Amino acid sequence: MAVIDELIREEENGALSFGNYALASKTKKDGFNYNGDLYKIKTFKEITKLEKNGLFVYESVPGTVVHNFMATDKQIVMDIEGTENSQVTLELEAEKEYKVHIGGIYVGKMKTNLGGKLNLSVELELDKRVNVQIEKI
Repeated sequence: MAVIDELIREEENGALSFGNYALASKTKKDGFNYNGDLYKIKTFKEITKLEKNGLFVYESVPGTVVHNFMATDKQIVMDIEGTENSQVTLELEAEKEYKVHIGGIYVGKMKTNLGGKLNLSVELELDKRVNVQIEKI
């Protein structure tokens, strides 16, 4: 189990890691500075939610740990870890198509809704990370 004890941190490669699904009660950290932006994390066994400058970025139900989260205007790459299957929601560009790979498998094209939300179902098992790659078409 590789939870993030400090809830959110910058990795040596410049990526962001966050979340702790092992917590029994909701815990948060606000004002984490990363690349000039302020992040807020709320996490515990039931949900993990990340905000950037007050705007939604990531949410999983139940809670997860995200390792090596890297986001550009064209792509998001991350490794997700949890104890059971999780519903993941990401905030992307509204009404755009994205190619989605989960666990190295191309699962198809998905289109965001009017609000820019993209919903994924990720099959997770304890102590196993699943790589997720989302690329704007």
